[in-house]
Amino acid sequence: MNRRQFIRRLAAFGALLLAPRPTKALGGPLPSIDQRAPDFSLPGTVRGQQDQDIWSLDQFRGRWIVLYFYPRDFTSGCTIEAHGFQQLNDQFEQSGASIVGISADGVDDHASFCSSEELDFLLLSDMDGRVSKAYGSWMAPYSLRHTFLIDPTGTIRQTWTGVRPTGHAKDVLETLKTYKDNALA
Repeated sequence: MNRRQFIRRLAAFGALLLAPRPTKALGGPLPSIDQRAPDFSLPGTVRGQQDQDIWSLDQFRGRWIVLYFYPRDFTSGCTIEAHGFQQLNDQFEQSGASIVGISADGVDDHASFCSSEELDFLLLSDMDGRVSKAYGSWMAPYSLRHTFLIDPTGTIRQTWTGVRPTGHAKDVLETLKTYKDNALA
């Protein structure tokens, strides 16, 4: 192999290394920032509301969505994270955002969790992990602790993986406000 061939092969190899690839997290490939969020249609519950069984991404068109995945209702970390979002729920609402939690727990478990922990936001049941997989947030039999900030057009603007429950909701709210402030500037 002469020098010219060596340089061409080296350049080709370098191009392969630098080619964009989907971001991977522990739960699989994550959807990319600035791409459309994967659609979902799941059963769920909101404390005090009994009029809707199935919820989909399209129902939130025109609003920001904080879509957070978590492992299990009633566990310590998941309860801390849910309380964080509940404490800031009014501020999220004032910023035009809906909080939506997803785990593999059933709707009845979610209803009990919402009732006992006084959660006023939507929890969706992804028992087979289909939606969690689409968001790179599934390690059977649980959803992983990942969060996605989705804008009113259905585009992912920010992702958090391997979330630490304490203080996470505040970080998400600050990021949401930054996006909204930049949109107004």
